[in-house]
Amino acid sequence: MGQIVGGFLVPHDPLIFAAPGAVPAEVSGAVFDAYAEASRRLAELRADVVVVFGTDHYILFGPGCLPQAVIGIGELDGPIDRMPGLDRRVVPHHPELADHVLRHVLAGDFDLACAKVLTVDHSVAIPQQLVVAPAGDLPVIPFYLACGVDPVIPMRRAALLGRLVRSAVEAWPGDERVAVIGSGGISHSVGEADMGRVNTEFDQMILELVTTGDVEGLCAMSDDDVVRDGGNGALEIRNFAAALSAVPNRRGELIAYQPVPQWITGLGFVEVHAA
Repeated sequence: MGQIVGGFLVPHDPLIFAAPGAVPAEVSGAVFDAYAEASRRLAELRADVVVVFGTDHYILFGPGCLPQAVIGIGELDGPIDRMPGLDRRVVPHHPELADHVLRHVLAGDFDLACAKVLTVDHSVAIPQQLVVAPAGDLPVIPFYLACGVDPVIPMRRAALLGRLVRSAVEAWPGDERVAVIGSGGISHSVGEADMGRVNTEFDQMILELVTTGDVEGLCAMSDDDVVRDGGNGALEIRNFAAALSAVPNRRGELIAYQPVPQWITGLGFVEVHAA
């Protein structure tokens, strides 16, 4: 059977590519060093496939269709939102395992949309290009969760999806080693009056929850509290809940944290060990 061998929580802040000169070189260097460290650790896990939980930013899906959760099961490329240093390219994929995960999740009474061809956005492309590709250009199975556009997926549903992904991998007849990535920033506001506010106290609280593997603590937070303290962008900690829930006997380890108001986001990097 397959197994989940660990995971990572990393940011996908597009300003690291769109506005690299907005921060001192030592800050930018520390952020890219953290991505490189996550990639090095991913290579050590000897994973064969990586599941990435990303955020719908109203780029891939519009008012005509706003799915709560989507899995890409076929050909992948991206990002659709190209920027300097983040070129559009083909993304390796594993259609057989992805289709198995889709059908297992549907059989678990979880409504999940699928895309047979998908051009990903930066929330999948940034971890794919900075973490997954340098670790061996591993195939990716992308998920998009409704985190950025109302109505967002309930936190407990995101955690349930992570558990179903884990059981799907464990029911797979192959011997693939699967890693997961929860892609998202911590405190940040997008398009709001407080855009640029980074709440380090909120970020440290979230990092404490994820390093202790406390999914229940994440799920206990109301969306109103998250938006008040962390900004509307912090709703994408749903991706953290999904990734954490996918890892058995999870134990987190902080890799790095950088509050970067110039890039409007608190950037946290965590390895999630399968203890």
